[in-house]
Amino acid sequence: MYSLAQHKLTPNFHHQICKNQPPLHLSQVYCSTTTSRSKPKPNAKSLVIESRPIQVLSTTITTNNQLSPMLSDPSLQSTWSHRAWVATGCTTLLISLGESIKGAMDLNMWVEPILAGWIGYILADLGSGIYHWAIDNYGDGSTPIVGPQIEAFQGHHKWPWTITKRQFANNLHALARAVTFAVLPIALVWHDPILEGFVGVCSGCIMFSQQFHAWAHGTKSRLPPLVVALQDAGVLVSRSQHGAHHRPPYNNNYCIVSGVWNEFLDKHKVFEAMEMVLYFKTGVRPRSWSEPASEWLEEIQTPSQVQAQAQAQ
Repeated sequence: MYSLAQHKLTPNFHHQICKNQPPLHLSQVYCSTTTSRSKPKPNAKSLVIESRPIQVLSTTITTNNQLSPMLSDPSLQSTWSHRAWVATGCTTLLISLGESIKGAMDLNMWVEPILAGWIGYILADLGSGIYHWAIDNYGDGSTPIVGPQIEAFQGHHKWPWTITKRQFANNLHALARAVTFAVLPIALVWHDPILEGFVGVCSGCIMFSQQFHAWAHGTKSRLPPLVVALQDAGVLVSRSQHGAHHRPPYNNNYCIVSGVWNEFLDKHKVFEAMEMVLYFKTGVRPRSWSEPASEWLEEIQTPSQVQAQAQAQ
């Protein structure tokens, strides 16, 4: 989701590290001295250095009572439940696309299903932007149904690098579950190749949008060449475009499929207009209006996390 902007330790951040991290290695030194002008005392002791083992403390930084996730954090790992939902979601997509291809062959028409699929791809990017904008700016962890995703996206703004460490099924299982419930009935009941082409491509792009998002946070040298080529061609959201979303004022470049809608939405201030309407109707301020948006200020990886990452690779 070019490499991301480099971050330096500002004085405040350096102070925060010093404040939150006590010294890691301690020892006690006992000294006694004698001089040549006086007689040495019978019980005088020479310089003694005594090392005592201590417990090395964690280097995790805490901010706003939140812990910076470590690479070994179980929340980044895939479970068998996650894998089962992703497998079910992929099967649902294959059924939908298979119905579209079968119908196109039976009716000997290809232009309409392909055009429907292209429209689905375009609208999936718009849908990802609207959804991303909504959960970035409204609700919290207690919000019904989408609360966990809101909380996860807030954490993502704080530690965006963690998405590149999140395992594949862990990253996609929530969207795969939603796709399964929404698309499977359509795939089994309707057999129109145009409808199936639209639904299959649109839902597929939405389901895999979190993987496109993760790739947008990757470094070029570590991404597959095909992914880099698709990003550079604008088929997938680019690293530079999504990187702008993680810089102040955090109110642009919300779309994470291809990013084709980002320029239009930002240039015409579509989301800002929607925020104003919601504010005057409900009195609720979006999070992007907060200055500074402290909950979105990115924290870099700690040295121990970087070292653990290097060892894991």
